[in-house]
Amino acid sequence: MRRILSALTAAAALWVIASCGGRPSGSSQAPAVQHFPSVEAPGIYTDPAERLAFLAEHFWDAFMDPSFRGACDSSHVKGIPKTDLETQFGMFSTILWQTDNRTAVRASEALFRMAESCERADTSSNVFETVTELARKYFYDPNSPVRNEEFFLPYVTGLAGSDIVPESMKPAYQYEAKMCSLNRVGAPAADFAFKDLSGKVSTLYGIKADFTLLFFSNPGCPSCKEITEAIESDPGIHSLLNDGRLAVVNIYIDLELDKWREYASGYPKEWHSGYDFNYIIRTDQIYNVRAIPSLYLLDRDKKVIMKDAPQERIFALLSAVTGSGPVS
Repeated sequence: MRRILSALTAAAALWVIASCGGRPSGSSQAPAVQHFPSVEAPGIYTDPAERLAFLAEHFWDAFMDPSFRGACDSSHVKGIPKTDLETQFGMFSTILWQTDNRTAVRASEALFRMAESCERADTSSNVFETVTELARKYFYDPNSPVRNEEFFLPYVTGLAGSDIVPESMKPAYQYEAKMCSLNRVGAPAADFAFKDLSGKVSTLYGIKADFTLLFFSNPGCPSCKEITEAIESDPGIHSLLNDGRLAVVNIYIDLELDKWREYASGYPKEWHSGYDFNYIIRTDQIYNVRAIPSLYLLDRDKKVIMKDAPQERIFALLSAVTGSGPVS
């Protein structure tokens, strides 16, 4: 079950946007402890989206610059306490969520290249190892409130192909890159068949609606129950369901069918609830369901809008479109 980590607030992201600073002045001795060199968007960027894009793509420039030096040990990275660096990575992740997907992917690609460059320049530095650990924790860990496989894919692709990564580790990275490439944002979701409690067979693509919320759940899962209650109690989402603009496809992918059958009658009647009778989803052939619950949001053509996204972000998007035209 997912356990939500400490929330990264919008205020933290705004603090990054509002803060200013730069590289420390030249010094012959690197300070033992120093502050993360934050970035400020130049004044020519007046549009909020452009400012966010600039921050996303240049967030790490000053920190990764060779002139920014400091102690690298068990508790510091370039003189910055690891706890502080993790806070900055959380802010970076929050900024990526506020940009468009293309910008976020470029920023992740750039982050890997800079971390790799630091490792090439100084193999005794712990920059590469620490940043890689944070990228996995924030972008890919199923418990992360800012997880996003679109952010992790460029980074893990870099790991899979880098000559500084031990050959013994590359197969694992290659597999993760392959899994992250399934059902990418903007691509058509993989179709599959499922059976409901009565034995009727349906397919994902046979469900017609402006939006489809694909919900991988388990009977009795507390987090699944929370999501169910949230869907039922949210006025905007419930309005979309009542109007037929939203369909919930609630799928069980595990093997305890007797347990599922006992529980399935309690699911909302307007949902399309069933189980993966072909057992192809649980084997990671067409979906990478790394934890339960897992939510995907699809458009009317079953293209992926959000993939294994935190529920709050999916619900916020659905609530925002209440009363608007369907997504094309």
